[in-house]
This record gives sequence, structure tokens and C-alpha cells, in this order.
Amino acid sequence: MNTPSNAVPASLPDPQEIAPAAMSPTRPMYWSIRRELWENRSIYIAPLVVAAVQVLGFAISTIGLAERRRAVLLLEPARQRAAIEQPYDIAAIMMIIIVFIVGVFYCLDALHGERRDRSVLFWKSLPVSDLTTVLSKASIPLVVLPLLAFAITVCVQLIMLLISSANLMMHGVSPATTWAHFPVFQNWLVLLYGLVAIALWHAPIYGWLLLVSGWARRAVFLWAVLPLIAIQILEKIAFNTSHLTSLLKDRLIGFAPDAFAFSEHGAIDSLTQLTPGKFLSTPGLWIGLAVAAAFLAAAIRLRRYREPI
Repeated sequence: MNTPSNAVPASLPDPQEIAPAAMSPTRPMYWSIRRELWENRSIYIAPLVVAAVQVLGFAISTIGLAERRRAVLLLEPARQRAAIEQPYDIAAIMMIIIVFIVGVFYCLDALHGERRDRSVLFWKSLPVSDLTTVLSKASIPLVVLPLLAFAITVCVQLIMLLISSANLMMHGVSPATTWAHFPVFQNWLVLLYGLVAIALWHAPIYGWLLLVSGWARRAVFLWAVLPLIAIQILEKIAFNTSHLTSLLKDRLIGFAPDAFAFSEHGAIDSLTQLTPGKFLSTPGLWIGLAVAAAFLAAAIRLRRYREPI
């Protein structure tokens, strides 16, 4: 009669080798952001469409570029640089505007959309907290869109430089006239700094929109805008003041005087005109970030208890 063997089979894996694999992180924040990009393809499709339109428009505008460049080179140096940089600056400004618009409409639908199509029930069944979910949604306008805008703008400006250089060479004009008056890497650094400053300054706007998105049952855009308009009208009638109007205007474009030291002609000619120390010491920045944190905390609580529509 055979007796059972107490020996451990040699083929069994070592428990210490299994532990690292079993304890590997799931990275819920990373996959939550990936989910947002997968579900909201307009986040990158809209900027890419605008970039394609910019390149096409610039290619058409290069008709007669050589003659215009010869005329520009007769101007004083400051005006030469302004004229040559103009199409590249316009491309960057347009991209900044479009990612802001995309960020606004994304936030308006971020929490409302999953309640409307009832997919919130599925996502809540996963081991992902409401904190992670809301922060991943907030990271789209605050982190992903600025980085996307920077990458696309760099690509667009490089293509524009290649197109203009080829056009000028075909007409006997040196492309060095572009490169000499358009400091590429300096402008890219200014652009990246500006995108970071804008994202931080606009944080309470995105926080407010996410809060309304998590609260409203319908007409999210109206619920986000009408209370502000009503308060402005009430303030004007009751006190004949426009403090809220000034506050909203400052929250949209008020970052610029603190983030940059503009020259007399309103341009950025040197990296010394970047003033991050002044910007980071602005009370309005930290007040706005505190307000944004409060809005996000309220949005997290709303998602925890809000039912599907």
C-alpha cells in the first residue's frame, strides 16, 4: 500500500516570486484618464482639426510670401520681427482658445453625461473612488489639454516653418530671414509657461463647471451661466456696481499682467519678461485655486450620492 508523500513538488512556484506580480499597482488614476480620452475623442480631435485648418490656411497665404518678405526686410528690426512672427503667434493663440473651449464643454458634460446614459452605475461598480474619478476629469482641462495644445502647436509651427522656407527658397529669398526673427525654442518655452499659467488661473472656472455638471439634471450650460448673469443684473440694479463682471473678466484674462512683463509694443521679446515669481505670489491665483478645490470637493460628494437621471 502506497503512503502519501510529504515532499513538495519541485514544479511549484516560489510564493516570493508570486507576491510582486499579485501586488502590482493597478494605477486607477492613469486608467481613469485613459478612459476619459477614449470616451471623449473631441478632446484631441477638435485641436487636430483646427491645426489642419491652420496649416492649410498658412499654405494658401504663402502665395506672394517672397514679395512680402522683401518688403518686411526694409522695416526697422522690431517691426520685422513682429511681422514675421505674426502667423506663428496667431497659430498659438488660436490653439489656446480652442483648448479652452474644448475644456469648458468637456467639463459641462463630464459628470452629467455618465448620469444621463446611466453608465455611472457601471463605473461605480469598479474599485475606483469618486475622488479619483473627479480628479481624473479635472486633470483633462488642467493637465492634458495644455500639454496637447503645446505639442500640436509645436508641430504646426514646425510645418509652417518648413512650408515658408521651401516657398522662400523657390523664389530666391533666404529662409534664414525667418529663423533669424523667429526664436523657435524661446517662443516654445514662452508658450509652455503661458499654458501652465492659464491652466492654473482658469482652475476655478473648470471646478465650477464640473460642480454644475454633477448637480444639474438638464440644461447644464444654462445652469452654469444663468446664475452668474442673474447676479450681475441684480448687482447692477441694486447697487449700480459691476464687481462680479470685473471679477469674471479678471478670471478669464487677468493672469497676463502678473505672468508676463510685456514690452511697450505688447510683445514678449525675451525670457526675462517671464515673471513666474510675481505670478505665484499673486493672491488671486491662490484664492482661485482654493475656490477650485472647494468646487471639486463638492463635485466629489455630489457624485457619491447623485443618482442617474
